[in-house]
Amino acid sequence: MRQIALDTETTGLETALNHRIVEIGAVEIIDRKRTGRTFHTYLNPERDVPAKATEVHGLTLDFLQSHPRFSEVAEAFLEFVAGSQLLIHNAAFDLGFLDHEFGRLGKSSLMTDRCTVLDTLALAKELHPGQRNSLDSLCKRYAIDNRHREYHGALLDAELLADVYLAMSGGQGDLGLSSAPTSKAPTRAVQSVSLKREIPVIAATDAELVAHERVLKRISKASKGIVLFETPPADDASAPNH
Repeated sequence: MRQIALDTETTGLETALNHRIVEIGAVEIIDRKRTGRTFHTYLNPERDVPAKATEVHGLTLDFLQSHPRFSEVAEAFLEFVAGSQLLIHNAAFDLGFLDHEFGRLGKSSLMTDRCTVLDTLALAKELHPGQRNSLDSLCKRYAIDNRHREYHGALLDAELLADVYLAMSGGQGDLGLSSAPTSKAPTRAVQSVSLKREIPVIAATDAELVAHERVLKRISKASKGIVLFETPPADDASAPNH
């Protein structure tokens, strides 16, 4: 199976405000091993880069102006990802920007028409409900070294995401790029486990019932008749039916 861990960096959060992609990073995985093949490019967004965005990814317009426009790399990018399953953390965000960029080029088809998509954020929330599931949090949870992640970077984040996904979905014997065979160590697998079982119903013995009534009478006497759980008489028609 061919999978592509994918990440983008942008000038902002909304395509409706004409924000654009400034970096694309993609890492190839085949049969649960990173192959060493990647796709990476910085992009000239043809607009300004707000300071808040630069604080996140460290990219400035001065740096990006010397790099290609999206239109110049679009076909090479499509060729790299074609037919794969895309692994994206918070997929709606990246897919929205990619679809927006292709829409600007007059291409009406969506990324989901070209590839299948697995949202690793949704997977993480399913596996770790109620916990932090950012990429940094998952790196910490799965002991993946991300100390060199000073800024968000599309290729760096795609590489980290590939390792997080492989660990999160069952691990692999070799996270390196060697093609040499490795010993097959046991791996963790996500399995559904049925918890249905017969629950035995054990009735009290006559002696236990007599002892129970005796304790209730002592409690009733000590509480001056206030016993909420006292057994009603058998002929009490108002007794609740459990």
